[in-house]
Amino acid sequence: MYGVKRAIRPQLDELKDEELLDLRLCDLPLKLAGTPLEKRVERLHEELAERGLRFRPHAWLSEEWFCPDGVSGFAIPFYLAHPRLVKLERAQMLEVEGGTDKECLGIMRHEAGHALSNAFRLHHRRRWRELFGRFSEPYPNYYQPNPNSRDYVLHLGAWYAQAHPAEDFAETFAVWLAPNSRWQRRYVSWPAMKKLRYVDELMKELAGARPRVNGREEVEPLSRVTKTLREHYREKRGHYSFQWPAYYDRDLKRTFSAEARHAAHQSAVSLLKRHRRELRHLVADVTGVHHYTVDQLLKSMIDRCKVLRLRVPLKEQEAKQRAMIMLTAYTMNIVHAGYHRIPL
Repeated sequence: MYGVKRAIRPQLDELKDEELLDLRLCDLPLKLAGTPLEKRVERLHEELAERGLRFRPHAWLSEEWFCPDGVSGFAIPFYLAHPRLVKLERAQMLEVEGGTDKECLGIMRHEAGHALSNAFRLHHRRRWRELFGRFSEPYPNYYQPNPNSRDYVLHLGAWYAQAHPAEDFAETFAVWLAPNSRWQRRYVSWPAMKKLRYVDELMKELAGARPRVNGREEVEPLSRVTKTLREHYREKRGHYSFQWPAYYDRDLKRTFSAEARHAAHQSAVSLLKRHRRELRHLVADVTGVHHYTVDQLLKSMIDRCKVLRLRVPLKEQEAKQRAMIMLTAYTMNIVHAGYHRIPL
């Protein structure tokens, strides 16, 4: 059994999940240099250079994606630095945020927006405040987005631009920076266009300018995080937990049945378990809600179907379709009630 002392450098590929979970984050033998992450950061820098910007945000490994206030760089989650930890992340959280080149670069552009705002102190500008709001507004643990609003761009999932003025700017910047985003055409009739035009004008003004803040500070680097992976994932799952409201039972009974005449039919539990992965994936992609939250909803559905002894009175495809609609509705209820996201 591998210990967790810093002197021991575990070969991550050789460890089982339970052994990995006992390791402290600071003991993980990880670095950015020489990984695909380094290449992605370099690509981000190239995109900034192509737009005439001298700003180059620095990056470091930590627990999650984040850009601290006043820092001209951003943190990247540790699991992206090693394939074995990507596998563990998926096993623990059911998805890997930033797990593909496209998604990772998309998040990096968002974080670069935060870092650039810090580097040039953009949020102190009057026009910035007029368009995006007060940067000093308290950061919420929960937010209630309006999925139909066209006042905000769409970049990351879950209508994240609506979470806070800082996120609104970062999302707008990411859309502006992304190659071939065609924002001039996509957002032509949206009120969000005025924000995009402002960012476009602002970046032309900043072209070639030296950042006012250009330190290389690293906040909460992985080397200082002493919690174990087990503790990390326990806390992370807590952010996406969900309590099943009792009144949802009536919705289950509209699709499934506890009547004796359907006793010979397959159980609702069996149907939901068989299609669990597909349902989770489809609903998470459509709503932008974390896979783990959607899966918790599905688990609650399965548990309630078991308690209520529900059967499937319909053809399988129709029952699956209704289950997907029901799950989507429950997920959107979470969004409207105040969907929690770990701050980026």
